[in-house]
Amino acid sequence: MISPLAYIHPEAKIGENVEIGPFVFIDKNVVIGDNNVIMPNVNILYGSRIGNGNRIFPGAVIGAIPQDLKFRGEETTAEVGDNNTIRENVTINRGTAAKNKTVVGSNNLLMEGVHVAHDAIIGNGCIIGNSTKMAGEIIIDDNTIISASVLMHQFCRVGGYTMIQGGTRFSKDIPPYIIAGREPVAYCGLNLIGLRRRGFSNETIENIHNAYRIIYQSGKNVTEALKQVREEIPMTPEIEYIVSFIENSQRGIIR
Repeated sequence: MISPLAYIHPEAKIGENVEIGPFVFIDKNVVIGDNNVIMPNVNILYGSRIGNGNRIFPGAVIGAIPQDLKFRGEETTAEVGDNNTIRENVTINRGTAAKNKTVVGSNNLLMEGVHVAHDAIIGNGCIIGNSTKMAGEIIIDDNTIISASVLMHQFCRVGGYTMIQGGTRFSKDIPPYIIAGREPVAYCGLNLIGLRRRGFSNETIENIHNAYRIIYQSGKNVTEALKQVREEIPMTPEIEYIVSFIENSQRGIIR
């Protein structure tokens, strides 16, 4: 299962039933779990932690040092969960002293050419399109779809169950359950298809829709809009998520 043309540092820890193709480089201080497929010309560098059942395609680089001039060689990691598909030429940098780790959760698809910068946190069940670039210390919540060639500014957060249209660039937070796109980036309605596919009830979808009508179409500022949401919309977990996300936004939300 391990090509004789691969290089594996003697201190690296490799689990069971791992397939490693030719010209793979695995550095020291690397831990790789069970049932992974690592295709030719993959580089898994110092500080990488790979879970179980991942497929990593040719040219991917995991654990390279951050592209951040503040980095001083501190001990940090790049952590990948389970059952991810990491396509060709994806780069996942390890963390800096800011958070000490970059994290990609489980059951994600990172398409060709995706870049995950230092200290980023990507949740579970996300699809990230070709050539999308995510700057340092971003957060992407679970079950998000980000289309191709999206540019995400540092420190931004994207809420769960959101869909971001291809070619979008943004420097503010994008709340959950919506579609974001256009130039400049704007709220484009609910991610209705995504919510229905994920089993959200019609009642829940209607509550989410009513909350966003208040937030985006009432003409009120954010504080007043959230107050009205709390007063008029049943505070289900989904509505609490929206309100909490917006109240805790450090960069403000897209409009």
